[in-house]
Amino acid sequence: MAKALKKQALGRGLSALLKDPDNDINTAGDKGADKVVGNIVELELDQIEVNPFQPRSSFNEDALRELASSIRELGVIQPITVRKISFGQYQLVSGERRFRASKLVGLDTVPAYIRIANDQESLEMALVENIQREDLDPIEIALSYQRLIDEINLTQEQMSDRVGKNRSTIANYLRLLKLDPIIQTGMRDGFLSMGHGRALINIESTSDQLDIYEKIIENSLSVRATETLVKNYKEGKGKATPVKTTVPEFIKEGKEKFASYFGAKVDVKVAQKGNGKLIIPFSSQEDFERLKKLISGAQ
Repeated sequence: MAKALKKQALGRGLSALLKDPDNDINTAGDKGADKVVGNIVELELDQIEVNPFQPRSSFNEDALRELASSIRELGVIQPITVRKISFGQYQLVSGERRFRASKLVGLDTVPAYIRIANDQESLEMALVENIQREDLDPIEIALSYQRLIDEINLTQEQMSDRVGKNRSTIANYLRLLKLDPIIQTGMRDGFLSMGHGRALINIESTSDQLDIYEKIIENSLSVRATETLVKNYKEGKGKATPVKTTVPEFIKEGKEKFASYFGAKVDVKVAQKGNGKLIIPFSSQEDFERLKKLISGAQ
């Protein structure tokens, strides 16, 4: 922990320089800029605002608490990156999870790299940095690519250079945005993988996409089984016949117990990652109230 604290303390002298209004740094050519820009500076958390261009809209609370626990023990090992927007005020470019976790721990300051960038550069840096993350879902990545095209005017070739991905990989992500929004939501929730999405995109009809999507969820189809299902659909030019898959025994037993307890035909849908949904149908408001009492344990 002492090593982490020592690392964070490196920028405290530079922090004092930034508080001097007579030496306000706004460009890389200003006096003292070479001492600040590109170096680790200790910034107060209340001087930093969240980046409005941040492509991520949600953060896993459990993962955030784990990061906060690590920061409490070891400090912020990897500095965040900010851009200067006015005297004494900065905006996040990357590192929002570290910023949020530092707030949870109750830190007053955080180590940061300071960059001088305009809004367009800030957006590009935030998007490119987030695309490199391993925990983004395929739709989040696709949306980030699309924003680079729409708001930064990058071509797929330019994006390939920026993010270090093949152009074909970028094109495959962008194609996912042509899927029906319901299917995109299913991918974001983890019920479909990118492989499922790539198979479904070959179906032109939105209604048929949704029909096959329901079969994937209902039968817990693998990517390969989905590809076969799509192939059969295209060759037959009609409704696809689902490929039978083995339903785990614990789900079969659980469905029977749930159905017996609730007095209704219960459905269980399982995603490839192992998470799923339990669906309990009801026929009326009275039936709904009955189920609610059973769930809450009311007599």
